[in-house]
Amino acid sequence: MLDTAPPLDTDSNAPTPTTGWTDGRVGVWLVGARGSVATAVAVGLHALAAGLAAPTGCATAGAEFAGVPLPGFDDLVLGGHDVSTTPLAHRAQALADSGMIPQRYVTAALAGLEQADAEIRPGYHPGTHAGTQAAAVARLADEILAFRDRHGLDHVVVVDISSTEPIAADRPEFHDAVLLAAALADPARAVLPSSSIAALAAIESGSAYAGFTPSAGLSLPVLQELAAQRGIPFAGQDGKTGETLIRTALAPMFGARGMHVHSWAGANLLGGGDGATLADPEAVQSKLASKTRGLRTLVGEHVVAPLHIDNVPDLGDIKTAWDHIHAEGFLGSRITMQTIWSAYDSMLAAPLVLDLARLLALADAAGAGGVVPELGFFFKDPWGSDVHDFGQQTDDLIEWAQSTGARLAVARRPARVAR
Repeated sequence: MLDTAPPLDTDSNAPTPTTGWTDGRVGVWLVGARGSVATAVAVGLHALAAGLAAPTGCATAGAEFAGVPLPGFDDLVLGGHDVSTTPLAHRAQALADSGMIPQRYVTAALAGLEQADAEIRPGYHPGTHAGTQAAAVARLADEILAFRDRHGLDHVVVVDISSTEPIAADRPEFHDAVLLAAALADPARAVLPSSSIAALAAIESGSAYAGFTPSAGLSLPVLQELAAQRGIPFAGQDGKTGETLIRTALAPMFGARGMHVHSWAGANLLGGGDGATLADPEAVQSKLASKTRGLRTLVGEHVVAPLHIDNVPDLGDIKTAWDHIHAEGFLGSRITMQTIWSAYDSMLAAPLVLDLARLLALADAAGAGGVVPELGFFFKDPWGSDVHDFGQQTDDLIEWAQSTGARLAVARRPARVAR
């Protein structure tokens, strides 16, 4: 039977955030809005906004952010694009049946899931789109703007959590927005991947943007330049949820203690939609590159770092990552360390999506256009930053959030009237 009285989850000591947010409601527009991550976001957002669960896993719920004016969870409104037509409620029930999400939260969120599902529009797919890519961008942007107007939103944050795309080695690079616009208007050409069409739609709708996947998205220089010119805050790339999180926390330890890392081998086992997607040898290349780049930055290019990602269908949405580290210590002594990380990857990603929505809304309200390097805390391959040390990233994020919040508070303070 379905649970009907979901209790407050009190397992976490994390404080429920108190905010001084006064900038209205915030739209969270998800690219890939019917996937596992988006479904976990939708169920989790309902549970948090209704006070049914503690914000466990949300970095912005920590004490360091208590004085930062961030939108509350009940200020967030969901919508999105997806090529899938599976209703969110059906997807959520499947995740509950798999053991990922407790049934009581899915039951409590059914009405909210239907409301969110009504705000999902068909995404761009090059195989089914009949017009130009310029027309596709215009349609996607118009749908984001209509969502903004329909709900009276003050800010919209677009977060790409769609399936990883293959790297297209033959795709032309544009360094001029005018030339790109002309190419997009050519019905005989398809010059941008789907993720970049969605990113350009975010720009055209004036929405903040986060690239949570290793797909091209907003990584193209011409798109980043265009976003910066229009004062749109953005961050990416490729969410750091598990194995890479451990690596960027542990690798600085070896360096700080003067140990020499010779090799850092890794293997990832996963099933579900991500496992099937990454079984494609072309699609997996961008993921392997982003997972390895930060490690080499931290321990040196000399490190031998083989990495495998294998599809194991029976694991479902549980991802298991195994790492074997070989380092050299005093007088050449051998040091060996092994780590195993096993979790529902979508449940690790979902709170980070909510964090990014809150922080990019803060950036947008404070007028912080362009790349936000300090949000590299959330990513494997951060835009605008060469910092991969997780401890340093944490300090940078907190400092940025507190200073940006303070500037926003000053800007919103009513001017004194002279007597």
